[in-house]
Amino acid sequence: MQRSFLNQASSSAFTSAAWWQSGVIYQIYPRSFQDSNGDGIGDLNGIAARLDYLKDLGVDAIWISPIFPSPMADFGYDVSDYCGIDPMFGTMDDFDRLLVAVHRAGLKLLLDFVPNHTSDLHPWFLESRSCRTNPRRDWYIWRDPAPGGGPPNNWLSEFGGPAWTLDETTGQYYYHAYLKEQPDLNWRNAGVSAAMLDVLRFWFERGVDGFRVDAIHHLFEDIGLRSNPHDPDWREGMSPARRLIRRYTMDQPEVHDAIAAMRRVAEEFGGRLLVGESSLPIDRLMAYYGTNLSGFQLPFNFHLINTAWRTEAIAGLIQSYEAALPARAWPNWVLGNHDRSRVASRIGREQARVAAMLLLTLRGTPTIYQGEELGMLDVTIPPELVQDPWEKNVPGIGLGRDPERTPMPWSGAIHGGFTTATPWLPVDTVTMPNVERQQSDPASFLSLYRALLRLRRSEPALSIGSYREIARTDAVLAYERQHSGNCLQIVLNLSATPQRLPDAVTDGRLLLSTTRRKTERPPRAHLEANQGIILATEFGQARHDQARSNR
Repeated sequence: MQRSFLNQASSSAFTSAAWWQSGVIYQIYPRSFQDSNGDGIGDLNGIAARLDYLKDLGVDAIWISPIFPSPMADFGYDVSDYCGIDPMFGTMDDFDRLLVAVHRAGLKLLLDFVPNHTSDLHPWFLESRSCRTNPRRDWYIWRDPAPGGGPPNNWLSEFGGPAWTLDETTGQYYYHAYLKEQPDLNWRNAGVSAAMLDVLRFWFERGVDGFRVDAIHHLFEDIGLRSNPHDPDWREGMSPARRLIRRYTMDQPEVHDAIAAMRRVAEEFGGRLLVGESSLPIDRLMAYYGTNLSGFQLPFNFHLINTAWRTEAIAGLIQSYEAALPARAWPNWVLGNHDRSRVASRIGREQARVAAMLLLTLRGTPTIYQGEELGMLDVTIPPELVQDPWEKNVPGIGLGRDPERTPMPWSGAIHGGFTTATPWLPVDTVTMPNVERQQSDPASFLSLYRALLRLRRSEPALSIGSYREIARTDAVLAYERQHSGNCLQIVLNLSATPQRLPDAVTDGRLLLSTTRRKTERPPRAHLEANQGIILATEFGQARHDQARSNR
């Protein structure tokens, strides 16, 4: 259990860490961040207006969900032009000004790359479906009906219903892993791969620092179109798409060659960052780092979202994940995003503070989803205000993503200061915390996140140091982070009752607590309910005091 994970990296290697290894990424869902023009939808100028907030928060990079031209069937994940800006969000000039401002603020900017599918209104698909002999016919997945009629096989859409739609004009079906308005590209076609790699080059040349790559595990399908097997564990109330085990529609071997090609393009521009969205078991996720780390620098690790909030489960996850990492691969952690219920709604607001300390003190790059730093909760969406196509297609079983996509509450003003118009999704201004209210409160979520991010930035042990578990009980997880002889201990009470400090936790000065306003005295024998603490050992404290005197 007491294992140190240096991941075959020397101390000298840590001192030359890339920005994305020591940094923190902040996800912006642009529709819901800040509206600048009074149409009820967030935009690029709204993001620019809030850069001081992001810099003060202490993050290092922003990742913006899709802003490209789109019919918005899936809110930007149905792209009709990969090299433009949707007028809903602004203009290319607005984007260029934002990019300059982001860099001037000392931050990095990542965009969302959607390589698996386009909009059905993309010019490529309009050409492809025009006739069977069109040169771009093979840019998408077209197949004849099954013998006797009907779809070619039993594949299901992630958003409900068959994954095949019949095109009456040409008499063939096209494949879509998601909505019928999102036809899948055929990455086995050399023209497709070349065109999509040129999309990366277009934005890299413009100065973008990297991409989060969407739905990468869906990029290829079984070339023989074999039907997926039924899942014997499926039950009513689960997503209809999970009736089948996605053996032939996800995580196919060819995907790794495509990722390596993307990485080579990123290397053409000095090693820009690629983060891959691949929701997979840990053993299969590791392949997305690529042979000799030729794949994604950061294949997204979503396992904290799915793991039961219990000490044994979380400690086991950390141990399994760290042990599985390839040599020199860098870990990463995520608590939430625009597709999953907010962490404060999943585990409660008290434990969400403990989760914040976990996220920002584990080894690896953390990603914060907008609003997590406020302790935002899911917002109940009345049926008549539902926007998410997934909820519309499969209503009533909790698959809808609107509750976690509601706008940022900046103040107690109407619509939370997000907009002067009716927002595209409702803002809860009564019970939802807001930035203005939390700014000057030293006990607020926002103050905790700022303190954690400041400490992380000042202490290499937290940002790039090694990880070693030192104790676990039924309710407490304790581990230490070390770098160049400096050691910090993190102790987390994952329960709502006071707990005894494990004997392995050494006496040190309390640097930060999730529950205390002041940090002059360390706890002696007990943790408060829902409390996480960071302690400096004697050597670590001397270094911390020296760092403070130099500031």
